[in-house]
Amino acid sequence: MSGAQTLLRGLDVLEAVASGCTELATLSLRLGIARTTTHRLAAALVERRYLNFVPREGYSLGPKLLELGVRAQRDMPLRQIARAHLERLAEDTQDTVQLGILDSDEVLYLDKVPGNRRFDIRSGVGDRYPIWSTGLGKALVLDMGEVGWNRCFDIGATGASPPDEALRQNWLERMRSYAKTGVAFDLGEVESQLHCVAAPIRDASGVIVAALSVSSFGPYMQPARMQELSGTVRQTAQAISRELGWHGN
Repeated sequence: MSGAQTLLRGLDVLEAVASGCTELATLSLRLGIARTTTHRLAAALVERRYLNFVPREGYSLGPKLLELGVRAQRDMPLRQIARAHLERLAEDTQDTVQLGILDSDEVLYLDKVPGNRRFDIRSGVGDRYPIWSTGLGKALVLDMGEVGWNRCFDIGATGASPPDEALRQNWLERMRSYAKTGVAFDLGEVESQLHCVAAPIRDASGVIVAALSVSSFGPYMQPARMQELSGTVRQTAQAISRELGWHGN
């Protein structure tokens, strides 16, 4: 096995453990490689603290990954630039503010500033959600157009086969509206009572590289307030975009 192939197989082991494969036999089956090879790769990762191993319990992610994750968060320019804006928005709205990016056809949450309500929004840093069902996801794909939107819908909208066409058309109609206003809504697709207002963040070239959202539960997110928040959320996203070099309106 070449060095590059060994590295890739090691990364496959990490991703398999992260997805819930904790036993050697399960790992070997998932990766499609011999148990001896799987054991050798996993043992090396345990030695370097990327994995933990407990007899009769199996493998789990190790402390080295946590160290690297914290460092990656700290060093990420986007998160650093956005943080003060997120905090100010959370203070002004009293609601939870989150930052996310697209990663492997999902929304990856990079940062979260809790609001001052008497409840907590369950999503957090490192969580992933389908694009179609979150305000952040919709904001992140506003520029894709209908071909891209259809693809996002097909990836994660329903478990139905074929996908529900009525639901597709409803989603596409909303996306057309969001693309015109530059603001996207979550209307309870993930949790029935959880609503949010989201807007895209652009880099110097004008490409959408991230999105931010303000989230709260139904009583605090009536339609009128969501419309009121749209301007504030969009302005905050634009302020972050300008710090990234964007010069649009």
